[in-house]
Amino acid sequence: MTLSSILIQAKPKNILKLVEKIKQSDVCEYHLHDETKGIIIVTIEGKNTGEEIQKLTEIQAMDMVISAEMIYSHHEDELDQLRDNLEITGIPEWLNKENVDAKDIVYHGDLKRKRIR
Repeated sequence: MTLSSILIQAKPKNILKLVEKIKQSDVCEYHLHDETKGIIIVTIEGKNTGEEIQKLTEIQAMDMVISAEMIYSHHEDELDQLRDNLEITGIPEWLNKENVDAKDIVYHGDLKRKRIR
């Protein structure tokens, strides 16, 4: 399951109409709004990131929405899968060698696929 908060921006004059539209939709769960600042906060849930992105896109396409952006995202199952994958792949063998001089390591942002010169 994934859960994300979305910050929606609209013109202050449209906030109350947009809040009602959001409450009637089944895309997200409404939490609060600030009419003077023109913001609404909602959460979306999904089976995976793809479903969440689909829901975010639906919110972005709603009339009166200026912007809608994901502010926080929690991916319970996907995070567990990434942890499991990291444990399976382990630490690259060359990182455990004692005679490797740090100046001989070519680093491009990913230790798993790098080699010693």
